[in-house]
Amino acid sequence: MVDLKAKLKELPMSPGVYIMRNSDGKVIYVGKSKHLKNRVSSYFIHSKNHTPKTLAMVENVADFDYIMTDSEVEALVLECNLIKKYLPKYNILLKDDKQYPYIKLTLNEDYPRIYMTRKLKKDGAKYFGPYMSSMMVRNALETIKRIFKVRSCNKKLPINLEHARPCLYYHIGQCSAPCCNKISQEEYKETFDQISSVLEGKYDSIIKELKARMYEESDKLEFEKAARYRDKIESLKMLGEKQKMLSVGKDNRDIIGLFKGEFESCVQIFYMREGKIQGSEYFVFKDENSSPDEILSGFMKQYYYSATNIPGEILIPESISDGESISEWLSERVGHKIKILVPQRGEKAQLIKMVDKNAEETLRQHIFKRNREEMQQNDVLSELSRVLSLPTIPFRIESYDISNISGAQSIGVCVVYKNAKASKKDYRKFNIKTVEGADDYESTREVIARRINRAYDELEQISSGILAEEKAKFLPLPDLILLDGGKGHVSAVRMLMDTLGEKIPVYGLVKDDKHRTRALTDIDEEFDIEPDSLLFRFLSEVQEEVHRFAITSFRKRHENATVYSMLEKIPGIGAAKRKKLLNTFITVERISKASYDELSSVLDKRSAKNVYEYFKNGSDING
Repeated sequence: MVDLKAKLKELPMSPGVYIMRNSDGKVIYVGKSKHLKNRVSSYFIHSKNHTPKTLAMVENVADFDYIMTDSEVEALVLECNLIKKYLPKYNILLKDDKQYPYIKLTLNEDYPRIYMTRKLKKDGAKYFGPYMSSMMVRNALETIKRIFKVRSCNKKLPINLEHARPCLYYHIGQCSAPCCNKISQEEYKETFDQISSVLEGKYDSIIKELKARMYEESDKLEFEKAARYRDKIESLKMLGEKQKMLSVGKDNRDIIGLFKGEFESCVQIFYMREGKIQGSEYFVFKDENSSPDEILSGFMKQYYYSATNIPGEILIPESISDGESISEWLSERVGHKIKILVPQRGEKAQLIKMVDKNAEETLRQHIFKRNREEMQQNDVLSELSRVLSLPTIPFRIESYDISNISGAQSIGVCVVYKNAKASKKDYRKFNIKTVEGADDYESTREVIARRINRAYDELEQISSGILAEEKAKFLPLPDLILLDGGKGHVSAVRMLMDTLGEKIPVYGLVKDDKHRTRALTDIDEEFDIEPDSLLFRFLSEVQEEVHRFAITSFRKRHENATVYSMLEKIPGIGAAKRKKLLNTFITVERISKASYDELSSVLDKRSAKNVYEYFKNGSDING
């Protein structure tokens, strides 16, 4: 056991982050402080002042670590990173299902693209946002594409540029056609540097540069090119004025409201731009014991951590202990002063009351909608249990399907539904290993046998202490198995269950002549389901989902196999070297365009030469 009292005495008075762990070594809380010694020590003394949540957390602390920083702001940033990494049980966690729209510039590609996305990834691309609405993003993208004439397609460039033909967008003046060498790669990438500057609000320098180019083309009597620069300048001026109005207006602010319910809390944020409410979002936290300070502070740090469009003023309903350091952190991030205010009277106080009231109503509607969905899920599972005369309610349902082409490269998939909702993190794929040809019955038996045996292995590892129960990937076993097939599939898998000694119910999802869900079946009979019922809709969803997952998984495997088989043709390039090439260049197209020096940085000189000459001599990258 760690001597916590002795460890507390060693704590420094400097700013930093502290990390609380339970007896299993799992991180259960992350916090930051201007004075580590005072803050961490306070958890283990003066317990009368602690909230119920803090008392529960302290009872589970078996050890703690700390990291010193140079300032409280640095500690705040590190705290955000660690919370995002560990998702500690006793921290306020921003885990809402909604994803905000961002503008993504794929600067990591040879010929970049610009489009809207709702996922932030560490992929070398550049992101701007989050924005208040998808409509705002679409309008901005439409304007930018019209000005800069960048591509809207998803083609993987470069391709065989000499034989490519421009699409309709080029002919109507909305694309510069990099796919056909109508614009050089250097000039096209330069365009994206300009777009990046525009999204950062740096208009003046770009307009100045474009004017210089316009005069240069005019002096060379290239009046058409000069006119294109002129039109671009005028469009940028209009976009710049609109952006300027948006960013420096006195009534640009975020208004944050809070309502604490009995078991949950709701934070609502309204976006005011140019004096008008432009949109809102809400977040529900399942934590009845947190104080308003903890909720607001945790929300603001996590919400604004990835935001790029932050107004100069943020209104909140109550003062928070981290308010000053959050304000300083955000000001450093955006390069101008960010005020965090707690209005007590006047128009701003009325705005806070309005948003607080909206948060209360939003939480009420959220709970009502969730309860209604849970009732529908319970009705579906209860009806399914009744129709099939199941011994228990099937809370975990697994469905299986096989996909192949004439028996080649067969793949089996499993989709999982928990409480009648898809659980995609539990989906599994299996490459068929023991079955030759297009034998769906035996392939299905192999997949389910391997899935259940993996569960048996995990049970042994858990009992011997090798594996933590929460890290098991194949437990628990399903309460019901639904096969994308008829009586033959059911018979094959039930024989397997008898062999394994398992009593998992197995039924088939039967399709009609139009390949749509018709009924459930076992070995002896079919069970008709009312077409207008919730149960029928659920079963149709399961069948469509398992079929979709099987097809997409097979296509991906087929594409990967095609890529590997092509690289296998190159002398001296074995599995390890193929993996190195694909990890570095991602696609065969990029490998084919790589220079000898670029290839040499990944492979030995002889192998790099073989790859370079293979593609240089005209080998078709499409296989």
